[in-house]
Amino acid sequence: MRLLRRPEVQRMTGLSRSTIYRLISEDQFPPPVSLGGNSVAWIEHELEQWILERIEQRDLALDRNA
Repeated sequence: MRLLRRPEVQRMTGLSRSTIYRLISEDQFPPPVSLGGNSVAWIEHELEQWILERIEQRDLALDRNA
């Protein structure tokens, strides 16, 4: 298991910091894990799954429009 800090999450997803936290507050993005103090990180597998779900949604939309 690998934990990713926010800058790496931003590079991986292409999302800004504010968008990440907005999506978390809307239960649409994996929440971070507390590492103690003010440090948090995301579980890489959860982010990969989130990205795959976005791809599936895109593909379903394309199939419906075809």
